[in-house]
Amino acid sequence: MLTSRQLLILQLTVDDFIESAQPVGSGQLSKKPEAPFSSATIRNEMAELEEMGYLEKTHTSSGRIPSEKGYRFYVDHLLTPEKLNREDDKQLRSVFREKIVETEELIRKSATILSELTNYTSILLGPDTSLHAVRRFSIVPLDQKTAVAIIVTDNGRVENRLFNVPEGFTASDIEKMVNILNDRLIGTPLIQLQKMLVRETKTVLEQHVHHAGELYSAFQRAISIEPEERLYFGGKMNMMKQPEFNDVQKMKTFFELMEKGVPAATFFQDDKIGIRVRIGSENNHDAMENCSVIIATYTAGDHMTGSIAIIGPKRMDYARVITVLDLMSSDLSRELSRLTIGGGKVRRNEN
Repeated sequence: MLTSRQLLILQLTVDDFIESAQPVGSGQLSKKPEAPFSSATIRNEMAELEEMGYLEKTHTSSGRIPSEKGYRFYVDHLLTPEKLNREDDKQLRSVFREKIVETEELIRKSATILSELTNYTSILLGPDTSLHAVRRFSIVPLDQKTAVAIIVTDNGRVENRLFNVPEGFTASDIEKMVNILNDRLIGTPLIQLQKMLVRETKTVLEQHVHHAGELYSAFQRAISIEPEERLYFGGKMNMMKQPEFNDVQKMKTFFELMEKGVPAATFFQDDKIGIRVRIGSENNHDAMENCSVIIATYTAGDHMTGSIAIIGPKRMDYARVITVLDLMSSDLSRELSRLTIGGGKVRRNEN
């Protein structure tokens, strides 16, 4: 168990290293009004903290830096979230004053704002829209050969899908199909739509619509909806500003991870609610062993969630980032709820 003096020295060491990126020495700390101890006393305490695994000695100076264990203890027990100044708070909320009406654009701009405010890399994982349920189907003929299938979901999102109408089908045939779809598939999650389409409508359509197989097949192809894994990045190049990444190999490894389309689970390893902090080796990926990741969740309506991550060096300004993420996740949840109620994005896929 650490003494109160060791706790103070550990906190000051971490704070100083976060600010300067330089190893911290006892003489340096002895000049701080918060540490009214002699340089020799502080040096002895730092040696004890090193022996316990909270600090590490560098090869290039007599100073010490926090270890992963030290950072973890700091985050769990010593950290006080930082209050944003008025200018930063205004910048953070600027994206919500633009009255953006598309969910994707709002999330993308939020990622940019986060990277600008923190000078780190931000990643937003968009909500999986395939979990929405069908509220209504419509099919609108555009001409004799083409129609647009319209799926309205329970959060007001609209999916538009173009498809070819087989020769010989009339507006009456299409109307019958729409009635059957709405009768049998309302409330079906989009991810289950293909399976339920076969189970609930194929036989009925064939009974009521002449030569329904061709129309059914064209419609089925058009509404194929796969689970989405949407990652939005902000400030990918920000890591180049960090002295820890002056090492070319470290930088190369990090950028390869950003660019090669890795699964979201690389950054978002769980679906827990609230702020989570992963430090160095806790990330379970070689390219992230020199990084810390701070994650928050946000909601998009009643049943949808997404995640926000800030990636920086282990010498991250944890207090500031946690505050920024907490505020952004709360504001983003509120705004996405507004968009959900109001309708959200309309997207057209051509098949």
